[in-house]
Amino acid sequence: MQTMIRRQVLAAAAAVACGAAAVGWLPLAQAATPKDMLVMAGTLDEFSTLDPAEVYELVPMEYLANTYDRLIRANLSKPGEFDGDMAESWSVSEDGKTFTFKIRQGQKFHSGNPVTAEDVAWSLQRTPLLGKGAAVVLAGIGLTKDNALQNVKLVDANTVSVTTDRKFAPTFVLSILGSWPASIVDKKLLTEKAQGNDMGNGWLKTNEAGSGIFKLNKWTANQTLTLDRFDGHRSPAAMKRVVLRHVPEASGRRLLLEKGDVDIARELSPDDMLALEKTGKVKLQPVPQAVVYYMGMNQKNPNLAKPEVREAMRYAVDYDGIQKNIVKSLYNVHQTFLPPNMLGAWKNNPYKQDVAKAKALLAKAGLPDGFSVTMEVRNTYPYNEVAQAVQADLAKVGIKLTLNIADNKQTLAKYRARTHDIYMGEWSADYLDPHSNAQGFAWNPDNSDASPYKMLSWRNAWDIPDFTKRTDEALAEQDTAKRAALYQAMQKDFQPVSPYVVMFNKVSQVAMQSNVKDFTVGPIYDLVQYRSVKKN
Repeated sequence: MQTMIRRQVLAAAAAVACGAAAVGWLPLAQAATPKDMLVMAGTLDEFSTLDPAEVYELVPMEYLANTYDRLIRANLSKPGEFDGDMAESWSVSEDGKTFTFKIRQGQKFHSGNPVTAEDVAWSLQRTPLLGKGAAVVLAGIGLTKDNALQNVKLVDANTVSVTTDRKFAPTFVLSILGSWPASIVDKKLLTEKAQGNDMGNGWLKTNEAGSGIFKLNKWTANQTLTLDRFDGHRSPAAMKRVVLRHVPEASGRRLLLEKGDVDIARELSPDDMLALEKTGKVKLQPVPQAVVYYMGMNQKNPNLAKPEVREAMRYAVDYDGIQKNIVKSLYNVHQTFLPPNMLGAWKNNPYKQDVAKAKALLAKAGLPDGFSVTMEVRNTYPYNEVAQAVQADLAKVGIKLTLNIADNKQTLAKYRARTHDIYMGEWSADYLDPHSNAQGFAWNPDNSDASPYKMLSWRNAWDIPDFTKRTDEALAEQDTAKRAALYQAMQKDFQPVSPYVVMFNKVSQVAMQSNVKDFTVGPIYDLVQYRSVKKN
């Protein structure tokens, strides 16, 4: 009964804050959240499934990170290193293609079924066999529907091996096997729940079959997600329950935090963060994310194809002014394609607004009077505001920029079809390995319109056999230190010639009550962990 009343209180507060009269609950008395329960206000509108083999959205990845175990997990304090999760130990074959994992014994799923090496192997086979959205991540190491049964093997009752299709850097393979599509699911339970050949996918869309530190209590679409502590876990969490509340407006999330109705508020605006900071009653935790904010210039446009024009664009933008006046605490100036929390990150921000230099570069390109160009812009903050600032900056050097403002679906459609001039957007890493970004920004093995490889450089029609070769070489490098050096050298050469204006690195701003401690926010949603969070 106490839990039901508490849910009503929280729902009512969210309704008042967001003007959501349709919720229909009346507010009760205000009270602090229970000491053994963590309540977070954020957005839950991305959820369409709970199946780790199908999820390909950010917040659902965070849910999976806390309800499922994996073989390993990335060490957040040491980029390129990993800790065992369901794997006690692992080894790599001499040819660098087969990874063998010893599975931890005596573990249980939330159902009570034992976790076995057979479950692990079946889970790694299941994602490519289903062929849903998340399968593309495991395909990065060569696991496909055609070879999954052969390349993922149950070696013995305690051992599983995974064989890749070619030699990769071990850190890359481990990053993939530590990501959400490699979540370990309960084979016995899902076999019982299967409908035809769906391997339990229909049932798992709204249910859960994991062994993680929390278990699903209830998911109500676009309202709440409630997780309960799994007391049978080898290292039980401090919190007995975690509740995520869907509060669409940032101002509503801030209001709930100020009233004490939630412990943590996520994804707040700079103005909300400033208002909270002035109160002195909450803690603010900034965490750089593996997200890069950039503009991509289509090389099919003859003006943008000129290297002097691309460099002029980089000198035309007032990065510091935009950061200070528009994006503030939510983004830091960052001008390389690897974010600061990745192996091989190279911090170098040489570009400042220099109108005279930009004009000289345009003149050298044969465009002393500038030119006209269009940019596709998403119709939400901060894209609108940043685009307008860039429009004004480019006007100072003679470039007349027209903004095509539309919803994200429309802008992405033009970008993916290579019919844009300039696209403004973000690139978020799927996993914490530099290849996720290098492949996006510096790899294009087939620049034809019919190419099956449609990463960012293809979208911008940038034909780069040399960078593509270097990206592949870095992916295969076995020595971690040498691999990091390869990425740093690549970024140094890439920065002055690319068709990108790399502008910012996103910062996740987490606001929390002063009694909350040890909330682990990683650089990607798949690495946000509730296991250590506690309240004084």
